[in-house]
Amino acid sequence: MIAVGVVTVNGLRRKPSDRVAPGQRVTIMPVRSHVQLRPAADIPLVVVYEDPAMIVLDKPAGLVVHPSPGHQQDTLVNALLARFPELQDPTGQQRPGIVHRLDKDTSGLLVIGRTARAMAHLQQQFRQRQAVKRYVLLVGGDVPDEEAAIEAPIGRDLRDRTRMAARLGGRDSRTTFTILERFRRFTLVEATLESGRTHQLRVHFQFIGHPVAGDATYGNGHAPIGLRRQFVHAGYLSIRSPHDGEIREHIAPLPPDLAGPLERLRTAATPPTRSVVAPDA
Repeated sequence: MIAVGVVTVNGLRRKPSDRVAPGQRVTIMPVRSHVQLRPAADIPLVVVYEDPAMIVLDKPAGLVVHPSPGHQQDTLVNALLARFPELQDPTGQQRPGIVHRLDKDTSGLLVIGRTARAMAHLQQQFRQRQAVKRYVLLVGGDVPDEEAAIEAPIGRDLRDRTRMAARLGGRDSRTTFTILERFRRFTLVEATLESGRTHQLRVHFQFIGHPVAGDATYGNGHAPIGLRRQFVHAGYLSIRSPHDGEIREHIAPLPPDLAGPLERLRTAATPPTRSVVAPDA
């Protein structure tokens, strides 16, 4: 609440780490708990799969999943309400259908529950590690292992509450990964989440010294030519539909804003072909 400006000191916005002094006036502005969400038909949705119980979407980068303080409208939820009005909850629920999240600047597969019963079934699969999510990431440097697991607890950064950090006292977190390709200054990996902590992939790869390319929050923002956001894409999802009990696998290819910079890396890594011209006979 402090970070988004809901809390002020003497009428001014402050950082969560700032200390207060005797005599200062701390004001907490009221937050409306029930905001009427506006359906937004102008926000495009790419539906990969749907049945009476669930919807699988390919979320674009730059789209916030659900309303939050400071971002009440123009979210994925607003787009969902325009296309699937039955998701609207008269109690003011601001996350109708949302089973799990992706960061604003992460693209890829996201599952939506169409009923309360379906949501509970899908959430249980995530809690019991029955649903499988795999991500494609480009990270900085040359990761030494061909495959490995990262086990480091994750909690709020004690110095910056808007960030997460791998630290003692955090919640147990585990990520496994396999190397897909190596480049001069980057490594392409496929990672599987075995826990679902906020910013887990970005925090874990920063923790082992290989931050995600283009990530200015958990890295230095270093990126290959043409990359304008963090290189994280949820490319694979396997989950059981509450409708018929069948396990369905879904795949979302890399979007152009990630595929383009990656192809340039491949081109740069390929030595040029020399042509030999035979002399005239």
